[in-house]
Amino acid sequence: MAQEMIEGVNPTRMELLKLKQREKLAVKGYSLLKEKRNALIMEFFNILERVKGSRENVAEKLQEAYQDLTAAQIIMGDLAVKKAAMSVTESVDVDIDSRSVMGVVVPLIESETAQRTIVERGYGFMDTSVKLDEAAKKFEESIQLIIELGEIEKTIMLLAGEIESTKRRVNALEHIIIPRLENTVKYIEMRLEEMERENFVRLKMIKKTMEETEVANG
Repeated sequence: MAQEMIEGVNPTRMELLKLKQREKLAVKGYSLLKEKRNALIMEFFNILERVKGSRENVAEKLQEAYQDLTAAQIIMGDLAVKKAAMSVTESVDVDIDSRSVMGVVVPLIESETAQRTIVERGYGFMDTSVKLDEAAKKFEESIQLIIELGEIEKTIMLLAGEIESTKRRVNALEHIIIPRLENTVKYIEMRLEEMERENFVRLKMIKKTMEETEVANG
């Protein structure tokens, strides 16, 4: 298969200098992108470990919360639990900002889900079970863990997208752009050498013709 080259390039010394500069920049860019890709992959797997632990914490805390909620329903009855739940006021205040991870903008979520007393939650303690209070406390803790998990999972998604994009650019440079530049540089160098040889032969022939003419006229 013929080696691919850049089309429409004139085999001149000026063009050769330009292409060599482009090749130098492409090789440097390839090296930097490889470093970025490797760093992103390392960061990705570091955060992936956090995701696993965070998911387990959420699942464990929710399981405990539902167990206490079930116990409260058995002790108080479904209607009393629903009545208490309807009286609970909203408690989550979320502030979403951003930060940079290897040049990738990822979310930074800050939330205030402070644990509250029975009075602060909005339901009375005279006709409620301690299990309901324990369930509420664990659900509040779960909300905080879920928010943290959401931040981590979104970061993972964004990093994965950037890794894929960087890999495509690395592959394009390695397998398409740099080889084409190298092949075109080699082609121009070869053509310039051929042209120099042709000019040398032409000049030699002209010199010989001139000498023969001088001898004939002499």
